Amino acid sequence: MDNARVFRIIFASVYPLYIQKVEKKGRTKEEVDEVLCWLTGYDKQSLQKQIDNKTDLESFFAQAPELNPNVSKITGVICGYRVEEIEDKLMQKIRYMDKLIDELAKGKAMEKILRK
Repeated sequence: MDNARVFRIIFASVYPLYIQKVEKKGRTKEEVDEVLCWLTGYDKQSLQKQIDNKTDLESFFAQAPELNPNVSKITGVICGYRVEEIEDKLMQKIRYMDKLIDELAKGKAMEKILRK
């Protein structure tokens, strides 16, 4: 899939999939929200607004208040790519989000997911 197509994906279509993925593993929607807010700087209300507005992923990250300064601590492989080596900055942010959700689903402690 080319990057432009990924960037146009509506965040509201991905969000329920994230919730479904983590709930299968015993985690919660609230934990998904906490991780997403940590990554993007959104609060719960502004995150919900992005969902309600059917914002695409490009706009979701462009409008994010502030990417967490600890994102550089997110490392590892997601979809066959090392997140720290992805050159396209927007794609890297999307993969950071995927990586955090994967860690949540795998049962990692919240302190480790949030790089505390």
